[in-house]
Amino acid sequence: MKTSIKNYLGPLRVPFLLLNLSCVAAGAGTALWRKGSIDWIDVALALVGAVCAHASVNALNEYSDFHSEIDAHTNRTPFSGGSGTLQKHPEMSGYALGLGLFCAAVTAAIGLYFVWTRGWAIAPLGVAGLAIVFLYTPWFTHSSLPCLVAPGLGFGTCMVMGTDFVLGGSYSLAGFAASMAPFFLVNNLLLLNQFPDLEADRAGGRRHFITRHGIRAGAVVYTLFSAGAYLSVVIAVAVRVLPPLCLLALLTTPLAVLASMTALRHGTDRSKLAPALGMNVIINILTPLLLAVGLILSR
Repeated sequence: MKTSIKNYLGPLRVPFLLLNLSCVAAGAGTALWRKGSIDWIDVALALVGAVCAHASVNALNEYSDFHSEIDAHTNRTPFSGGSGTLQKHPEMSGYALGLGLFCAAVTAAIGLYFVWTRGWAIAPLGVAGLAIVFLYTPWFTHSSLPCLVAPGLGFGTCMVMGTDFVLGGSYSLAGFAASMAPFFLVNNLLLLNQFPDLEADRAGGRRHFITRHGIRAGAVVYTLFSAGAYLSVVIAVAVRVLPPLCLLALLTTPLAVLASMTALRHGTDRSKLAPALGMNVIINILTPLLLAVGLILSR
């Protein structure tokens, strides 16, 4: 079977890489608000590192789920169940593994550059980010709590705070506050995407929150995490850690409420859950971007 460019890009799950732009924008916006100016070359490097880290997780997950046959039994949606590339082209399994390792190496190289130029204080976030890349599929997905919070730690804590550090020169309370909304929302992104894959994940030995506690409990956690994302912004503004214009991030609240209601009412019905999966992606991309806009306009 002929292999196309689309197949070569398949294991990367390219559409989902837009999330990195939003999270890096939130970190860059925080640094710009704090410092008044930032190095745009370093912004580009931070973005490349973030994209490669996410691409690495995706490719390594595709490789693992192909060999465990989880993706062969998922009810694939545009938002969950893998890309299907390796099911159509099993000969590309080694390519997916190599691609994942190459992307991780690029991220590590950029991280080392920032350690060299910014000092060792950034190293813990970099090490934590790479640990999430390599441990997410083989270990975190087999443990309820780590799997629940690892995505948010990667995209919120490591990506947003890391970008703020390398552009602003130090850790900041503002960077931590800006990381909280992506922390909760990206946890939710992966959590809701696990709903349609429940049976396949269970059969494949996954022991994440949904397989252990069920969809109803997952819907409750999803709702609480959604509330936590927006409350974190309100609290940060109220205590003057973030500027008032960051409340622009609350514009996605109606979508979050609707997605939560859908998860609570129709979590076991794939067809009725599908709109919430789409809304979940929009919420994750728009909310950090709106946060970044608020920070940039406030400088």
